[in-house]
Amino acid sequence: MILVDNALAAREAAGHPIRLAMIGAGFMARGIANQLLSGRRGIRLSAVYARRLDQARDTLAYADPAIDPVVATTDADLERAIAAGRPAITDDPLLLCRAPQIDVVLDATGAVELGAQVALEAIRHGTHVVLMNAELDATLGPILQTYARSQGVVLSACDGDQPAVQLNLHRFVKGLGLTPRVLGNVKGLQDPYRTPETQKGFAERWGQRPSMVTSFADGSKISFEQTVVANATGFTVAKRGMFGWEHRAHVDALTTRYDLDLLRGLGGIVDYVVGALPAPGVFCLAEHDDPKQRHYLNLYKLGEGPLYSFYTPYHLCHFEVATTVGRVALFGDSAGSAAAGPVVEVCAVAKRDLQAGEVLDGYGRFMTYGEAVAASEHRRHGYLPEGLVEGCRLRRAVARDAVITFADVELPPGRLSDQLYEEQRSRFGGGTTAGPPASSPV
Repeated sequence: MILVDNALAAREAAGHPIRLAMIGAGFMARGIANQLLSGRRGIRLSAVYARRLDQARDTLAYADPAIDPVVATTDADLERAIAAGRPAITDDPLLLCRAPQIDVVLDATGAVELGAQVALEAIRHGTHVVLMNAELDATLGPILQTYARSQGVVLSACDGDQPAVQLNLHRFVKGLGLTPRVLGNVKGLQDPYRTPETQKGFAERWGQRPSMVTSFADGSKISFEQTVVANATGFTVAKRGMFGWEHRAHVDALTTRYDLDLLRGLGGIVDYVVGALPAPGVFCLAEHDDPKQRHYLNLYKLGEGPLYSFYTPYHLCHFEVATTVGRVALFGDSAGSAAAGPVVEVCAVAKRDLQAGEVLDGYGRFMTYGEAVAASEHRRHGYLPEGLVEGCRLRRAVARDAVITFADVELPPGRLSDQLYEEQRSRFGGGTTAGPPASSPV
């Protein structure tokens, strides 16, 4: 941030701000629009996509009711709007992805199929992509990173979201010379059977979608988020679903909770705890192999080891979006990217007894919840990813709390996300890391 803020200020002073297009117009998108439009910070929110134009218009009006956006249906419309310094709105997301005037596309949707289309189109046209879409990143991040790297663009997680906050902490701790062993998230609630009905009141209070709130409560979101962290670091999970302990104390007390030999043997794990302080922060437990440095760490009140606790006590979501946009566009730096193939994936688990012939709804709804699981187990058993559940028709009954497999379902026809997932499985099943697949649409 210390470098990025000055670099953004220089872009502003030079009259050459980064031009950002935002995909999505929901709760988080409104906050982003308000943050970016409330001051000149070297970034211009040039365009917003929403399925309905009134949603995009309302998102901009939330920031400034005086804004009069241009409705863009063609490349020429968008070009004229940007040249005139007026935000554009559109119901065509791919229009924003192929526009040469746009420097960065920000996905703030949480939708896997739409997100896959957007990311691939932006990458194809050489445009950087920032994801506030852990669902997409956890499901298809490795294959999308392959495409991005082949095109020389950055596909990045977003500062402020808990995965990137953990990855920033991971970089900081490694920079101190320690070896991270646990990257963790702090939750306030974990109940896999929560539904949009149980979460309706909370959602209404904060102006959020019940399904999004439910995905936090039922564990799907934490599974997506920790999978993003795992795939960026090479860490794994100690078991399907992670430990997920209830811990009504400070995260510093976790230094004696984990089996260090287990952590060393696995090379590091992602995890979460429920009820810990500081909430809603993140933590990193790390060790140091130099006894002289351990002496200093003890002097600096971090204890005698062998594990030391580091944490960030908050995650500020949309407030930090500008930092990532600057990192990506000005420095080619990512706030978090899949390093290679999947290390962890998110499997779909039945939230209730499911019957043959039923069509699955999406994550954060009534029929499934997601659990983070080692990618090797995911592949071995043919688990269905939670990010691909929506629209799948059950071939047979599945009992509550059973993991749903590909063999249990018929996939909807024609989805790009299914094609990409199959390419991801095919490519990384053998552990290769060279070049994009031969069938690459890029």
